[in-house]
Amino acid sequence: MNETFCRALLQAGLTEDDIAARLGVDPKTVRRWIEGRALPYRRHRWAVAALLNTAETDLWPQLRSHRPRPEEVVAVYPHLSAVPSEAWLHMFGSAQQEIGLLDHQELSLVSSRDVVNVLAERADAGVDVRICLGGSDGIDADERRALARYAPLRDHGEVSIRLHRGMLYHLIYRADDQLFVVQRAHGVGIAQAPALHLERADGGEMFATYVESFERAWAEAEPQGA
Repeated sequence: MNETFCRALLQAGLTEDDIAARLGVDPKTVRRWIEGRALPYRRHRWAVAALLNTAETDLWPQLRSHRPRPEEVVAVYPHLSAVPSEAWLHMFGSAQQEIGLLDHQELSLVSSRDVVNVLAERADAGVDVRICLGGSDGIDADERRALARYAPLRDHGEVSIRLHRGMLYHLIYRADDQLFVVQRAHGVGIAQAPALHLERADGGEMFATYVESFERAWAEAEPQGA
């Protein structure tokens, strides 16, 4: 029996059937995972870990000897579109000090109404929210739509919006000591680009590198009026 899996389910308030429904698998399959009779496919491990707000190596310690990775790396997703909505909502919803988005106008996170609501709620709670939009050299239809989607957030607390006119080599979504970074790949759509979930760790450098990158992009961007 995978007792760690069982405890994580209880702490998350989820059942076997909930996990099965979210992942689109048979409940009997989830039961085999819990009983330790089967190891989920990689994509299912990532999804389960995100749903339970933990690392896959905590749920399946046997993976540690096979695939070591930096302590900062919470999860790795093959595509941005594979990141569960729960992972975004939990990360932004946990912010107490600041949220920073280096987002793309074409596929902005704000297209999700649930994300908008969480950002507004955290801004109302006093969290500093900075949104940096990029993806083109000039105002176009995609940019206007993205600005229009984000603009209502200005009515909630301290929300600042800027436009970046340079090339975005990656997208960054930060909430305090956690962030997602989306690694752009030439000729590949944003939704299909790989994504990393990072968490600040003592002695780690990856998290700090992307925070610095966000700050540089923010400094280069053009403020947008209310």
